[in-house]
Amino acid sequence: MRLLLFGMMFSLFSFFNQMEAKENMTPLSSKEQKIVEISMHTARGKMPELKQALTAGLEAGLTVNEIKEVLVQLYAYCGFPRSLNALGNFMSLLNERDARGIRDAAGKLPGPRPAGKSMDFGTANQTKLCGAPVRGALFDFAPAIDEYLKAHLFGDIFSRDNLDWRTRELATIAALAAMEGVESQLASHIAIGKRNGVTDAQVAWILKHVKSNALSHFPRGGENRAYAKYFSGKSYLAPLTKEKRLNVPVSNVTFEPACRNNWHRHTGGQLLIAVGGVGFYQERGKEARKLLPGDVVEIPPDVDHWHGAAPDRWFSHLAIECNPGINRNTWLEPVSDADYSKATAGK
Repeated sequence: MRLLLFGMMFSLFSFFNQMEAKENMTPLSSKEQKIVEISMHTARGKMPELKQALTAGLEAGLTVNEIKEVLVQLYAYCGFPRSLNALGNFMSLLNERDARGIRDAAGKLPGPRPAGKSMDFGTANQTKLCGAPVRGALFDFAPAIDEYLKAHLFGDIFSRDNLDWRTRELATIAALAAMEGVESQLASHIAIGKRNGVTDAQVAWILKHVKSNALSHFPRGGENRAYAKYFSGKSYLAPLTKEKRLNVPVSNVTFEPACRNNWHRHTGGQLLIAVGGVGFYQERGKEARKLLPGDVVEIPPDVDHWHGAAPDRWFSHLAIECNPGINRNTWLEPVSDADYSKATAGK
């Protein structure tokens, strides 16, 4: 009877998770998306962004202990300094919320560890997670790291049951995707995640989301819906300046792969500074110019042009409005697929 009730409860939980994911038009639930955000910013050590992600996670229904468990686990993947900084950030946030009378749900604590030695049940956990015993020349070369992985990571940490293995792998994949030079470990954990319930669509969403937020040190901002009709594909806009008396409006604009804006012109001209990814700029009647981080484009007044991402790469640039007192945009026709393909081919 208990097994039957457990099965029914698990089925209902899975159903509501799937429904929540469908409503968000992503393969991850709202809570899982926030775990990806928290893990990504923890791995990069970006504390202001992490604070926003932690707040969003609490407001999405993540409990305090679920978030703490993610941050504790990530020390094994991005180091004690990042994990400790993230935990300190989270502690300060909870104190701020408590002072404002916000009482966040504590959530479940982990149950008792399995009986026996960490090395034994950790080895069993690692074998189950990976689908086979993990051996290799590296572990023969440095047996201590093999012991720490088996006994501590897969034993002491992965035996804590207030996060399931699938959720732990979502956090790990997001953290590793946000770091440079760990491609082999990322590939290994993608395989482990898939063995433990993470789908191809969920992996693809995490990689795309993390990559689109890793273009530069400037914020990506929200989806640029106000100007969506002037773009082929999705773009994101982050205004960077606030002081209007300076008369220098600056925004970071991010384009998903193959996204570009319509042909347009500015009566006061514009400056573009490429800050991430690979993009293109073209003036009417001229060859397209490939843009890489550090490139500067000076656009004279009243010159028809377009700019956007490469077909297979995200792109981000700073857009600086020149002569804002007289500057007006005139939006023209979209850049056709044929013209875009011709402009970007072979470059």
